[in-house]
Amino acid sequence: MSHTRLPGHIPRLITALFACLSVVFATAACADNSDRVPDEYISFFGGEPQNPLVPSNTNEVNGGQVIENLFTGLAEYTPDGEVRMGVAESITPNDNSTSFRVRLRDDWTFTNGERVTSDSFINAWNWAVQPEHAQLQSAFFAPIKGYTDVAGETDADGNVTVEPTAETMSGLRKISDTEFTITLSAPDSSFVSLLGFSAFAPLPSVAFEDMDAFGAHPVGNGPYMMDGDDAWQHNVSITLRANPDYPGDTPAKNPGIAFVMYSSLNTAYADLQSGDLDHMRESVSPEAYPTYTEDFPDSHDDKPYAAIQNFTIPESLPGFGPDEEGRLRRAAISMSIDRQLVIDKVYFGTRRIAEDFGAPTLAGGLPDIPGKEVLTYQPEKAKELWAQADRISPWGGQKFEIAYNADGGHQQWVEAVTNSIRQNLGIDAVGKAYPTFKAMRDDVVNRTVDAAFRSGWNADYPSIASFLVSNYRTGDSSNDGDYSNPEFDRLLADAAAQPDAQQAQPVYNRAQAILMKDLPQIPLWYYAASTAWSPKLHNVQSGWLGMPVYTEITKDVN
Repeated sequence: MSHTRLPGHIPRLITALFACLSVVFATAACADNSDRVPDEYISFFGGEPQNPLVPSNTNEVNGGQVIENLFTGLAEYTPDGEVRMGVAESITPNDNSTSFRVRLRDDWTFTNGERVTSDSFINAWNWAVQPEHAQLQSAFFAPIKGYTDVAGETDADGNVTVEPTAETMSGLRKISDTEFTITLSAPDSSFVSLLGFSAFAPLPSVAFEDMDAFGAHPVGNGPYMMDGDDAWQHNVSITLRANPDYPGDTPAKNPGIAFVMYSSLNTAYADLQSGDLDHMRESVSPEAYPTYTEDFPDSHDDKPYAAIQNFTIPESLPGFGPDEEGRLRRAAISMSIDRQLVIDKVYFGTRRIAEDFGAPTLAGGLPDIPGKEVLTYQPEKAKELWAQADRISPWGGQKFEIAYNADGGHQQWVEAVTNSIRQNLGIDAVGKAYPTFKAMRDDVVNRTVDAAFRSGWNADYPSIASFLVSNYRTGDSSNDGDYSNPEFDRLLADAAAQPDAQQAQPVYNRAQAILMKDLPQIPLWYYAASTAWSPKLHNVQSGWLGMPVYTEITKDVN
């Protein structure tokens, strides 16, 4: 979320006017939101979700924030990132954490009145891993016994190596409507922490009648529900109203919330200043960093959270394969970037240079990873490494591009980073802009992006495993660079088999040391929730993921 800054300070009124005039394609550009969002609802910055709103097929923030408010899983996370029970009354592991007995509360229903039962979870999870459904988050269910029997198995190139032989996972066994067991293929003491992630949400029976239709208007069991048949106005807004029958511990204290879709953070910030938007969600616009604490002296935040900004260099890019040349070029790219200069100029010092592939706010803090010096600014060393790679195979003068979505405030940092690479390595390094997050993600998922691409990561659950497994394990859900290292995969399995998180940490550290050598992604800096909101809002706080704790916020309505 950065941009190179123009010198000087443009007066606030002019900045807002410029934003309205320059972003001609902004769906919410400086418009009055009252015709789309009821006055008493709280409006947040948002964007068009990539896919229909199905929990197991959503791995991006715009859809994820909606789904997390519509659904409650077996477990959930406190604002501080602690795991607590949700729909589950209890989740009891056996002695070696290979099997878990789940007992459900018997007072929970979906918003259509259907009771939430064991089948609501078992059927949803089995459906998600069946290959014909091609769910983005299906790999989250891989620890469950019988996953491969249902999902099949592919190699790093996407070739099928094991054909599916079953329709349901043998590790899921129903005992009654309120009890079932989950058996894993291997011990995993951290498995309960995964069960608060939205991919594990339950689904009502209506979902399986037409999943596409369901994704357009999902029926959940969370603190909010879709606000009428036209709740999702594509490229405009998604409105949710409070679920009056929510039995959980965190019912909504406001009547409803809305995610208003913008193609420009500048435009959204101008709307925040004018009172047409209530909250910027996780970040103000880059141009607002110098002044947002003055603009909103009593309603801003700058809290670190479990997220990192990086960019992926796919192994398919010429010169960046999984060989010595590729490793040399990746290290050279990393060492050529003056991260602190970008942080100071773009974020006004509100970020911290990354020293690993996770986040320092996770339990256990920031580990000391061998090889992390590759993330430091060493321009002369970078030149040497690039020259070594050239002796293996000449670069050839092609462009090195970093793709980004222009609607997320990333232009400035991409321009600053590519400028650093260009000046220090003497190559043609530039940004590649996509108009929307959805457009970029579609090309990333379809493997048609043909460039490096920004790939910041918010934790799905409060563990370093959320960063390492999803992004770097062979074939996993968000391994968009198609990285594969058998030794790294083995260490992840070894870490999961440890009896507790403390004993797993050194194993994860060894896995991270492998990433420091291979650099499938280039870590840049850790995020902070540099955000602001209307003074009309009360009880506002940023949670462990940097997002607002939506259910706690109230609003003064004139």
